[in-house]
Amino acid sequence: MHIRVPAAALLLVALAFSLLSCSRTPPLPRQKMVILGFDGMDPRLVQQWVDEGKLPNIKALMAEGGLYPLTTTHSAESPTAWASFATGANPGKHNIYDFLVRDTETYLPDLGMVRREPARFLFDWIPIARPKVHSTRGGESFWVTAGQHGVRSSILTVPVTFPPEEVANGELLSGLPLPDIRGTMGTFYYFATDLSRFEEGGTEMGGILKRLVMENDVADTSLTGPPDPIVRSRIQALRQRGASLTEAERTALAALQQRRDVELPMRIRWNRPARTAIVELGGRSVPLDPGRWSAWIPLEFRINLFTRVHGMTQLLLLEAGDELRLYVSPVNWTPDNPPVPISSPSGFAGRLARSLGPYRTLGWAEATWPLNEERIDEATFMDDLYRAFDDRAQVIISRVAAGEWDLLVGVIESTDRVQHMMWRFMDDRHPMYDAALAAKFGDAIERIYRRADMFVGDVLERLEPGTTLLVLSDHGFHSWRKAVNLNTWLVQNGYMVLEGQQPADKTLDDLFSGGTFWENVDWTRTRAYAMGIGQIYVNLRGRESGGTVSPGAEADALLASLTAGLLTMTDPEDGSAIVRSVYKGREIYSGPYIHAAPDLQVGMHEGYRVSWQTTLGGAPEGLVYPNM
Repeated sequence: MHIRVPAAALLLVALAFSLLSCSRTPPLPRQKMVILGFDGMDPRLVQQWVDEGKLPNIKALMAEGGLYPLTTTHSAESPTAWASFATGANPGKHNIYDFLVRDTETYLPDLGMVRREPARFLFDWIPIARPKVHSTRGGESFWVTAGQHGVRSSILTVPVTFPPEEVANGELLSGLPLPDIRGTMGTFYYFATDLSRFEEGGTEMGGILKRLVMENDVADTSLTGPPDPIVRSRIQALRQRGASLTEAERTALAALQQRRDVELPMRIRWNRPARTAIVELGGRSVPLDPGRWSAWIPLEFRINLFTRVHGMTQLLLLEAGDELRLYVSPVNWTPDNPPVPISSPSGFAGRLARSLGPYRTLGWAEATWPLNEERIDEATFMDDLYRAFDDRAQVIISRVAAGEWDLLVGVIESTDRVQHMMWRFMDDRHPMYDAALAAKFGDAIERIYRRADMFVGDVLERLEPGTTLLVLSDHGFHSWRKAVNLNTWLVQNGYMVLEGQQPADKTLDDLFSGGTFWENVDWTRTRAYAMGIGQIYVNLRGRESGGTVSPGAEADALLASLTAGLLTMTDPEDGSAIVRSVYKGREIYSGPYIHAAPDLQVGMHEGYRVSWQTTLGGAPEGLVYPNM
């Protein structure tokens, strides 16, 4: 629940040695450098809490080196900024503009950092090719360049490093966008006896909710696993035929969609008097007490006789008194047996697991989605956040201690996630501010910053003399009080035309499972559309399949009209200005990927951000609504 601002990253530098320039000085020993990244760490908060004596290790770094505010990327999103950090290039040269991209042929959104190649089967049965994932990021990472010159490196959970690239003389453990077993950013599961039939199914943020029906205090249900690749290929083949489907084929398509996913049987035994439960899952019987996480549970999903996918999950019994409520974490890929490599060399992830025990592999490792959906509470979220932080920290500390590197880069993203969810308790103007909860969680962000400071101290203790340490972030934070429907504004001002009924709100599951989008948009009369976090695209002839605007003078006039209109957009509630800046893509980006750039990048005033529905191309009723 935040909005990012351009000039809001930070760089802390500590030089543990000084360099002499005299040519008669003996050759320097092999130099070593550590770069610690904290996603979203805001320099204003750092300075405030340093001044208050709450971040002693960071204060010591500032005394030895310095604190330097940095300007982040357009847009100020983690994938974009970390890709620029890795390559030293603007998005026009590395191709990561947003979490999402659009297909100019179909207008459909897709995850913007990878291109997936499904497994192939002979006779829809025998696997003949494993699935593949290709990075869409261009440019060359500085650690790749360093490795080519003999520098030994250890690159750990840096965003936009999945799939892993080969690093000469180095090791790399992938971070975001490494998915869960369903290929999503983190599908959580919620099982409850008091869930209504209307609540069952998928949620906007990608959760799966299932109602428990008890018979003699036993419920039989299932854990939804990966999409069946064979069924998915059949669904896609039928969808491509569109309106030409026969009635029988439409019936077949509906039947296929009902068995799209692989389900793993799960039984829940409820001990009401003891207020406990036993979950039978993956061949194991797991006793659960309320509020206590289970250990990692290994799972095997069978696609068919020849194909299996391995994952692992953790269970948390939320309630076992009057009702039974169970939270199941996203199913992570197992470090030692992922469906595609998650490290370079490929065995590095497994070696870490054998040394440290199981650890989270999911790129978006924290439980933001279930808190957004109000299926867990703030205390549960914070508990999970600490565990996610420590998971990442132990991996980094273990490699720092090993010392087998000249360059080590490690990123922890819990600093970002806590601000997504808990900034509202530092802002009494936020629509979800709650005084009672603020008394408990108003210092939640500070707690994670202090944990980050302790982690910096732990790293410092293990560094050899002569090592350079950099601590940095990719963007800062502000409060996100109101959501703005950019496509709705385009409709209201005649740039986009809708027809027919308003479709249902889109969900992350629609994004990852090939759902339908833009159903009510009349592309023959639409001149512009919005998708992603603040990106607007012209419906351009020769680029979009249904383009209506000619390149050149007509497109330039449209961009000028859009810019002028956006800058005068006001909040219907109080007349406040909404849009702070509008940038033309071709003026702020340059490079071989400029063709993929948004035509306009919209920046909002503090307190506003584009809505989740806008990011997926939706145009709901109403221009602005509270970020609830």
